[in-house]
Amino acid sequence: MPAEVRVMVYQAAHDEGQLAEVRAAYHLVSERLAKVPGMLGNELLRSPADPTALAVVSRWESMAAFLEWEQGAEHRDDTAPLRPFRDTRASKPFAVYEVDAAY
Repeated sequence: MPAEVRVMVYQAAHDEGQLAEVRAAYHLVSERLAKVPGMLGNELLRSPADPTALAVVSRWESMAAFLEWEQGAEHRDDTAPLRPFRDTRASKPFAVYEVDAAY
């Protein structure tokens, strides 16, 4: 049985104005992704230790579902509103994980 997948994309907001922009972009992207087959949902997370550090975590039913969307033509357009807020402090702007165990 295919494992669910979590994708973390690291974002940054350096002041309250940028945070509002990130939130608006997140909601726009989320509306676009709601129709994508295999997408189970997503969250915008903010670090209490570093309020400039954010992450969008998306849940996918399988690696195949994620890869089909990621390799598709709409992937870049769907996520374009968040791209200006990528956290350039991170060595990699995203991470992909398969769920190994869950309760």
